[in-house]
Amino acid sequence: MAEQLTGLADDRALLGRTSTAERVSDILRSRIAEGYFPPGTRLSEDGIGGALGVSRNTLREAFRLLTHERLLVHELNRGVFVRVLTVEDVEDIYRTRALVECAVVRGLGDPPYALESLSAAVTEGQSAATADDWKAVGTANIHFHRELVALAGSERTDELMRSVFAELRLAFHVVDDPHALHEPYLARNREILESLQRGDRRAAERLLETYLTDSLERVVEVYRRRVGEDSAT
Repeated sequence: MAEQLTGLADDRALLGRTSTAERVSDILRSRIAEGYFPPGTRLSEDGIGGALGVSRNTLREAFRLLTHERLLVHELNRGVFVRVLTVEDVEDIYRTRALVECAVVRGLGDPPYALESLSAAVTEGQSAATADDWKAVGTANIHFHRELVALAGSERTDELMRSVFAELRLAFHVVDDPHALHEPYLARNREILESLQRGDRRAAERLLETYLTDSLERVVEVYRRRVGEDSAT
C-alpha cells in the first residue's frame, strides 16, 4: 500500500484549489481502472486522504460515488474495498455493452463518420502488442470501445459507459493471461473500423455483435476458473 500511496500523491496536483469529491472520484476511478488498486484491495481513508491532501468528508463522498458506480463496496466494520465482480456481474456488463454499443453503430446515420479517435485506438493496441505489453493492449481495447460509443455524440451515453468500462476492467484484472485474452480482438477491432471507414455500419454491427458474444464467453470461462481457484485456496 505504501508504494501505491506514493504514486497516488502524484495525482494531488490534479485537484487544484477547488478540490471536490467528484474530482477525487475521477482520480480513484482511473486508478482502479488501471489496476493500481486491484479487486479486493482495502482503501485506507487516512492513507489516500493524506496522499491527495483532501478531507475525510470529501474522501468519504468520493467513496460513496464510486460505491454507487459499483466499483467499491463498503463492508460493515471492515472498511471500503475495490469490488470483486461475480460471474453474474460480468454477464450483466456484457449485456449492457451489447445493448448500447450495437445501438450506437446502428444509429450512426449516413457516412462518412468521424473515425480518427477510433483509428488511433486501433493503432494504440497494435503498438502495445508489438511492445508485448498486453495490459496496455487491454487498455487500448477499452479506448476503442469508448470511442465507438462516443460516435453517438451523447454525453449521457458516454457517462453511462464510463462506469461500465471501469467495471469491465475489474474483470480483466482478475485474468492471469492478458495476452490470450486480448490478442484475438486486435484484428477484430480493425475489421470493425474498416467496415465503418467503408460506410457499412450494418457489417460493423454484425461484427460487433459476434465480437461481444465471443468475448463474453471467453471472459466468463477464464473468470469462472480463476475465481473458483481463488476461492479454493
